[in-house]
Amino acid sequence: MKKKRILLKIGSNTLTKETDNISRGKIEDIANQIAKLQDTCEFIIVSSGAIAVAKQFVKLESQRKELFVKQALASIGQPHLIRIYQEIFREYGLLSSQCLLSYSDFEKEESRTNIMNTIKVLVNNNYIPIINENDTVATDEIQFGDNDKLAALTASLLGVDLLVIATNTNGIYTKASIDDDTPKTIEDVLNFDELRLQVVSSKSSHGSGGMASKIEAASLAKSANIETWIVNGLEDDFIINAMEKKVPFTKIK
Repeated sequence: MKKKRILLKIGSNTLTKETDNISRGKIEDIANQIAKLQDTCEFIIVSSGAIAVAKQFVKLESQRKELFVKQALASIGQPHLIRIYQEIFREYGLLSSQCLLSYSDFEKEESRTNIMNTIKVLVNNNYIPIINENDTVATDEIQFGDNDKLAALTASLLGVDLLVIATNTNGIYTKASIDDDTPKTIEDVLNFDELRLQVVSSKSSHGSGGMASKIEAASLAKSANIETWIVNGLEDDFIINAMEKKVPFTKIK
């Protein structure tokens, strides 16, 4: 039976559970779900969090916000981030690998082919690729997006069956419900232009995205005929609960 291929994007706020430290418990939650679903699903992960990990270990020039300082933090944090993933995934019998990509890789045909072939080999041999932007040389996701666009480009290139974006809300809320302080999830998106009108401009505390970048990611996926789910990754079993329709989330067909 052909497995359903899912690209799971995990943002910094989800990985830290909205604290100042990477949550090993959240990575355990992700590993536990993947292990439970591995007979029917295969996963590719796009993960932020390198800068957040580095901030736990070092202080660079008083954590100034200059772009090159963030790039240096990403360089320090990325090996630690992958090590944490590998340690925890191994406990659940899961194999993982690291892939660092930049936008220029998607613009060249040879690079696109190389990405597809490499990930195909990894997945076929039961390795879970963990993808992040190559922040040492590229800056797009540091400045804006928190890997949302990178996830959508990767999903489109690989032709996955489903893009799951884990965030810190129960999907996208209607603008009126946010104004009334009674958040209500838009569960099924039928009109994409109307959806854009509902987006409130805000960014997460650790990430660089916000809901606007998730809408743009979903738009890219939609162009490739890929369904996108925007789910609350702070909750335990968020993927399984969404599949079983136990929780509210936004589905963009």
